[in-house]
Amino acid sequence: MSDTAKLRDRYLADAIETAAPAVRLTMLYDALELDLFRADAAFEADDLKAINDNLVHAQTIILTLRDTIKPELWEGAPQLIALHNYFLAELLGANLDKDRARAAAAATLIGRIGDAWRIAAETVSADN
Repeated sequence: MSDTAKLRDRYLADAIETAAPAVRLTMLYDALELDLFRADAAFEADDLKAINDNLVHAQTIILTLRDTIKPELWEGAPQLIALHNYFLAELLGANLDKDRARAAAAATLIGRIGDAWRIAAETVSADN
């Protein structure tokens, strides 16, 4: 890895670590949606490695999002955890079967959830 790439990675890690929780959440959704966009482009190009790499990274982000939910603090948490589990299953299945339509359907739903979190984050930042 080049020095420039190392510096960029460190900068991004620092930006994430120092961001407010709402900003971190939207950053994760941004990265997740980018992975799904790249996976779709890889489907178009029939690039099996890129499909796999992007869908696996998307799954890692979903696991991160799911594992930060604290069911003891919110009664809606089990439903949100179940939604993340659904996304994981869909992306895993899409990757295993190389099913572009399945990945695209999951991406559409994930985009809607990301949009909702972005609106919530804007509301929180406007209130502060």
